[in-house]
Amino acid sequence: MSNLADQRAQQATRLEQINGRYDPWLLGMALVLAAFGVVMVGSSSVAIAEGLGVGPFHFLIRHVAFLLLGLVLAWALMRTELKRIERYSQWLLLGCFLLLFLVFLPGIGHTVNGAQRWINLGVSKFQAVEAVKLLLIVWLASYLVRHRDEIGHRWKALLKPLGMAGGIVAFLLLQPDFGSAALILAITGGMVWLGGARIAHLGLMGAVALPLLAMVAVAAPYRVARLKSFLNPWEDPFNDGFQLTQALIAIGRGEWFGVGLGASVQKLFYLPEAHTDFIFSVAAEELGFVGAAGLILLFGAFAWRTFSIGLRAVERRRHFAGFCAFGVGFWIGLQAFVSIGVNLGILPTKGLTLPLISSGGSSVLMTCMAIGLLLRVSYELDRAERQVARLRGEGEIEAEAEEELEEPPLPASRPVATPEPAPVAAVGPRGSRHRVEPKWGTAG
Repeated sequence: MSNLADQRAQQATRLEQINGRYDPWLLGMALVLAAFGVVMVGSSSVAIAEGLGVGPFHFLIRHVAFLLLGLVLAWALMRTELKRIERYSQWLLLGCFLLLFLVFLPGIGHTVNGAQRWINLGVSKFQAVEAVKLLLIVWLASYLVRHRDEIGHRWKALLKPLGMAGGIVAFLLLQPDFGSAALILAITGGMVWLGGARIAHLGLMGAVALPLLAMVAVAAPYRVARLKSFLNPWEDPFNDGFQLTQALIAIGRGEWFGVGLGASVQKLFYLPEAHTDFIFSVAAEELGFVGAAGLILLFGAFAWRTFSIGLRAVERRRHFAGFCAFGVGFWIGLQAFVSIGVNLGILPTKGLTLPLISSGGSSVLMTCMAIGLLLRVSYELDRAERQVARLRGEGEIEAEAEEELEEPPLPASRPVATPEPAPVAAVGPRGSRHRVEPKWGTAG
């Protein structure tokens, strides 16, 4: 008996010595995007900085400084166990509302162009919603793990995350920040759907929420003007349609191979916010269709790799890691899609930056942290797979030992109501090998 215990102790020691590996494709694509962002911020911001009298490389130096700080924060997250992050998820939700509340406090909140979205840190301004995106994703991942067997057939389990997202959206609409509010709703809807919520239930909630958002959108005159300019920017190209027409001119000038890096004309005071919201148009003008298409494909490959890692984590029953990856994938993928769509004129102007490409302190910092979290997910997933492979190779323990390396089932802290008999039941999150998808009309 003691020999068997010694063998298991030695085996556990050997397993603990196995390290994981950060996903090289994910890391490589993130570094390429960051490097491309440095080049484009340097190219697009020189004229703007000189016009403001702050020196030609002001925005480039600022962007690089925030990028370096973001890399430090990403490294810290890459070295943090996911179990420790999950342990404090409830406090992260509280942090979301606290950050959004601080922007309205006199002396702490900072207003720019009528929008009250920033917190004054003294040395810099921090946009609270950028941190809220990451904090909300981590909390949602933890919540979906704890309620993955209920969210598909209990309204109470579904309404809580949607209610929390609704509260955050209410704060954002007061700032106002309609673009980030829509992004938060999209991330939340996507995550709870992958967590097991039914499309019919989400459709019903959307049928209630979307008309309300539409009324909020048309209540502000500047949003109505943006919508009209989006539908026909050439009707008023020197006023409401100025941003979009200049962006389209920049993209058209690029043709197939661009006018050359640094040779953009539209960035010379013609295209507003050339180094932030409309940096994609400058890239398309200087690098042409080939460069713009390559950037779009790179974002697509990044999102695909992120969801691939999330799916592998869920299949390995590491649900918290998987949902974190899904959430960050939704965030970066959707924000890139919206930002590029605005530049191409297929979406109304939203004021969302292009992740890792646009100049911006808060966005760069939190995007780096999100990628650090993704890399931690990939590290722990690879470590678990290596440990399981070692166990199978040694053949010293039974299959039950492999379950110890996967995410253990949550303790039954409260009784879970058993649903009424139905043709099929929702079990586990989407992507799980244990899940049986319900039919559209299944009651629950």
